[in-house]
Amino acid sequence: MTTWDKKSYAKDVKVLAFYPQVGSPFHAWNNVADFDGHRYLYIHDRDYLRIMDVTDPANGKVVFSQGATWGPKGPTERFDPNNVHDYLGGATIVWSKKLGKPVLVASFEIGRYGLLSDKSEQPDKVEAQRHYNSLKGFKVFEMNGPLPSQWKLIATRTTDYKHPDAPIGQQQGSGSLDAPEYYGGKYMILSAAPDDSYGLTEYPNYLYSPGYQVWDMSDPADPKFVSQISVPGQILGNEAHEHAYMTNPRAGNRTSWMGARIPIFLPKPLEQGGKIGFGAMGGLGLYSFDLSNPARPKVLGNVNTAPSFAGTEYDNADVSQYDRTGYVLTSGYPMNRDCYEPYKDIFVVDARDPSHLKVAAKLPQPTPPEGAPFTSFCQRGGNFGPKRSNATGQPGGWRQGVIPYSFYNAGVQIFDVRDPAKPTIAGYFVPALADESELPSYTLGKGVLAIYTEYDRNIIWAFTENGAYALSTPLLGKPVIGAPAKPWPAR
Repeated sequence: MTTWDKKSYAKDVKVLAFYPQVGSPFHAWNNVADFDGHRYLYIHDRDYLRIMDVTDPANGKVVFSQGATWGPKGPTERFDPNNVHDYLGGATIVWSKKLGKPVLVASFEIGRYGLLSDKSEQPDKVEAQRHYNSLKGFKVFEMNGPLPSQWKLIATRTTDYKHPDAPIGQQQGSGSLDAPEYYGGKYMILSAAPDDSYGLTEYPNYLYSPGYQVWDMSDPADPKFVSQISVPGQILGNEAHEHAYMTNPRAGNRTSWMGARIPIFLPKPLEQGGKIGFGAMGGLGLYSFDLSNPARPKVLGNVNTAPSFAGTEYDNADVSQYDRTGYVLTSGYPMNRDCYEPYKDIFVVDARDPSHLKVAAKLPQPTPPEGAPFTSFCQRGGNFGPKRSNATGQPGGWRQGVIPYSFYNAGVQIFDVRDPAKPTIAGYFVPALADESELPSYTLGKGVLAIYTEYDRNIIWAFTENGAYALSTPLLGKPVIGAPAKPWPAR
C-alpha cells in the first residue's frame, strides 16, 4: 500500500475504548495493581511512565504522567540514552506476605538503543557501556499506594554478584533484563549476564549473552543471590562454551542475538511445587531447566531451528498450556518493515519429556480479513509477525485453550490452542495504523507492539504506536466493568 491503512478489522473482538498518546511508538511494559477499590494500569519504558485508573476500562483516566508524549513532530521531551539514571524498566508487582502489602521489583539494564551502533568499530562506546552510568541490577519498592510518591525503596542490588558492593560505573555485565519472573514467594528469577565474560553474541550493538539468576526474596528488603544459570555457548574464555558457540550456524554473522532476553518462564511457581522452567535464548534456541533445587539448577534439554536472520529468534516462550498439554510456544519477532526478513514463526514445542524437546507444529500465519485492500500483511506496510503473548504478572492467571498474541501490523491475533498440535485462529483485532498526521514517519508501522490481558476481568489491553485499546472478546468471556472480585496482586 502507498498510504497507511486507516481501516480496522475485527472478528469476535469488541473495542471498549481507545486512549491516544499514553505510551510510546517503540515499546511498552505493563503492570496492574489494585488500591482502595480502584484498578491501575501502568504503561512504561525507560523514558516514560503513565498510570491510568482503569476501574472502568471504557472510561479510563490518566492519573500520573512522566516523560515524553508523542505527536507528529516527535516527543515533547528530549531523551538522552547516555544519561538515564532513574526509570522504571521491566517490572513485576506482587503481594508480599511478609510486608502485608504489594512490592514492585524493577529491572535496571544497559540501554539497547542510542548508545552503540557497531561494537567492532567503536571501542570508546564499548568502554562506556562497560562502565555504564546507571545501575546494573534491580530495585525493590514497597507500594503504599498507586503513585511513585507513595513508594518506598527498600532494596537495591546489582546482578554483578561477584562484586555485590561495586558502585555504579564499576558494575559488570548487563543488569537485569525485562520483567522479573516473581510471584511473591521465596524465589525470583532474572535474565542477566553477571559479568563481561558472558560476551559470545553477534548482535552489533549489544555486548552480552545473558543467562539467568535465581534470587532469594524471603525478605524483599534483603534479596540474596542464589545461583547463576548459563547454557553452552555463552562464556568467553571457556573452551567448551567457545566450541559450542562456533558450532552454531549463526556464529560470525554479526546479526543474531544470542542469550536470554526475558527470565525463565515457569509453568508453576517454585513455591507451589514447580520444578521445570523454559528459557528462550535467542539464537541458542529454547532450553528446559530442572529447578527442583534452585541453588543447583540443571539444563535438561534444548531445541533449535534453522537461522532466521534479522529480527530476533527465540525471544519469548508461552507456558500457559504446559501443565494441561505438555506443549510450550516460542517465537522471535520482526524488526524490519515490509517483510524484509524471514517470517518469525511461533513454534509449538512438544515438551512432555523436557529432556527431549521437539518442534511439533507452528501457529498459523495470519491472513488479511475479507475485504481488506491487501492480500498479505506484508503489503499493509510496517512490521508483520508475532511480538509476545502472555506478560508476566497478569491478573487472574492464564486461560486454557486460548492465547492472544500481539502481532504488529496484524494487530491482536487470538489462537485456539485447545489442541496445541492443531492450532487455529479464533479471533482478531487489527486496528488502523497511525500516519504522519499523528507521528513522525520513522516511528510508523508498528501496529500492536504489546498486549496485557486481565484474565480476571476478561479484558485485553493492546498497545500501539499511537495509544492503547481496551478490548473484550467472547473467547475469554463477558468483560467485568468495575473492580474485580478479588484485588490484584493476589493476596
